Amino acid sequence: MSRLNLLEETRYEKVPVTVYDNQKEASEAVARRISDLIKRKQAQGQKTVLGLATGATPVGVYSELARLHREEGLSFKDVITFNLDEYYPMQPTAPQSYVRFMDENLFNHIDIDKANVNIPDGTLALEEIPAFCLAYEKKIEELGGLDLQVLGIGRTGHIGFNEPGSAPNSGTRLVTLDDLTRRDASRDFGGKGNVPTKAITMGIGTIFKAREIVLMAWNGKKAPIVQKAVEGEISGEVPATYLQLSDNVEFVLDQDAASGLTRFNTPWLVKDCVWDPVLTKKAVIWLSETLQKPILKLTEEDYNAHGMAQLAVDRGPVYNINIEIFNKLQNTITGWPGGKPNANDAGRPERALPEQKRAIIFSPHPDDDVISMGGTFIRLVDQGHDVHVAYQTSGNTAVWDDDVLRYVEFAIDFNQSIGEEGSRLKGIYEDMRQFIEQKQPNQIDTPEIQNVKAFIRKSEAIAGARYAGLADDHIHFQALPFYENGKTQKATVQEEDIQLTMNLLQQVKPHQVFTAGDFEDPHGTHIVCFNIVVEALRRLRQTESWVQDCWLWMYRGAWHEFATHEVEMAVPLSPQEVARKRNAIFKHQSQKDTPVFPGDDEREFWLRAQERNRDTARRYDRLGLADYEAMEAFVRYHY
Repeated sequence: MSRLNLLEETRYEKVPVTVYDNQKEASEAVARRISDLIKRKQAQGQKTVLGLATGATPVGVYSELARLHREEGLSFKDVITFNLDEYYPMQPTAPQSYVRFMDENLFNHIDIDKANVNIPDGTLALEEIPAFCLAYEKKIEELGGLDLQVLGIGRTGHIGFNEPGSAPNSGTRLVTLDDLTRRDASRDFGGKGNVPTKAITMGIGTIFKAREIVLMAWNGKKAPIVQKAVEGEISGEVPATYLQLSDNVEFVLDQDAASGLTRFNTPWLVKDCVWDPVLTKKAVIWLSETLQKPILKLTEEDYNAHGMAQLAVDRGPVYNINIEIFNKLQNTITGWPGGKPNANDAGRPERALPEQKRAIIFSPHPDDDVISMGGTFIRLVDQGHDVHVAYQTSGNTAVWDDDVLRYVEFAIDFNQSIGEEGSRLKGIYEDMRQFIEQKQPNQIDTPEIQNVKAFIRKSEAIAGARYAGLADDHIHFQALPFYENGKTQKATVQEEDIQLTMNLLQQVKPHQVFTAGDFEDPHGTHIVCFNIVVEALRRLRQTESWVQDCWLWMYRGAWHEFATHEVEMAVPLSPQEVARKRNAIFKHQSQKDTPVFPGDDEREFWLRAQERNRDTARRYDRLGLADYEAMEAFVRYHY
């Protein structure tokens, strides 16, 4: 690509941006950049002063730096580090402490002198903080400033803990955390109520003085705020936009984090495109939504004025393009998610044959099935298909402690009502109550409490599946080991997870598999569960002939929906079906009201699902298609 073409393609971007295929490649590139800096300074007999970040984003960088030390001899003896921030108050030994984070992810694996490690002190008395902050700034200045500052970005646009409203010349100080920042941290603390409301952070002015600044971001969850930081106007409402004023900054992104940038999201606005069917569909829907005009009313002038003139020339007249895209959207709509018997299925999302299909709905948590696709679930059963549901994890981390006590109290009373003494149960109850009263944020529950929480969610899942019309022998609880083991160590897929899933698939031999395709859940369970299902199917495809005819459909749930151009099957719901879906969700009583981990949306799950389904239907209506009460959307995954 010529320099002129590159400048045209990136003309909306106000900072240099480098995009890598994935997070691993990007992390290794940043680590190599840090390594080269350290070696260059060492060769000059100088120390390297690094500004370091915490959180999930830099973990891969630190892992690679540790590898470079271990395998390639990179030494950190001449490196001095300053961390961006720390929660306040915070003990350095606490699981959520950034002192502990840095030790576990980097410092314990390299040869750095701990005297050269500087992290804001979360144990100070309130009146001691101003002097500490001044000394922190002074120490950085006396060392000649930061050679390189590593940054992540929060969804509020914060860098460090410089929340919206921070001044561009701010220094190290005590700040109040934004509510969204605290919600994002709630998983680490066992609920938002346990997240500190304040933190000590380097200021934007301090960061800005670094000779090099590298801001990293991974996954689609960060795409909206990355787009604002890179292409938006400079504003205190998005502190990361201040980096546009620096000559020394670079944004390092993976493809998902970069997906909101103009050159990737709407490339026709900045360059000539190859107008394949996928891009054509996306562009026409975007034009319709941008102009708030139904697809069939779009004109050649509309195409020309919005970067789509070449499409009109190559594929026109535009009315033919409009009809083609309208028909494609129309063909995604079906009231027969298992295929319509005795019908021409050439334009339908699912096959007509076999008329009765075997289907498995994989639900990462015990309520994702009804929250995400409850209407389709019920319709599949009503239309005579052989439907199974598999709850992949117990979901027991998402039950309030007081629910445990309430259920055990019920069990004690029940035992007494039938003449059972229940003295052992009373003893277990007292142990539970004492533990809960002294429980620390995010502390692992006792096995007895974990079991009761799992039983609560199991009974609710059974009630929901029965309401959808399933017999008990079609309801499966997998209790995948990765989830249970992940309570004491980092959750990773285990061979047993895949084998358990393969066994169930072999037992049912489904024609359809439905699995969660929304990977923005705050606990990260969905992506792990998805990968397990895909790996199980890929292995079975090598030896089992039925897998060749097994289609995998992804659904999305409480967190966000597929973009309209991505949808391949849209199942419309009547008002009565919306009510039935809502009733199925209501069977999950422990998840009603405020859930333990609400993410960045504190609405109840049933309300989120209802509004999401209605919004999908409204989007189809605005494009000029039929006006349905609600829709559930699916995308087929080719494994």
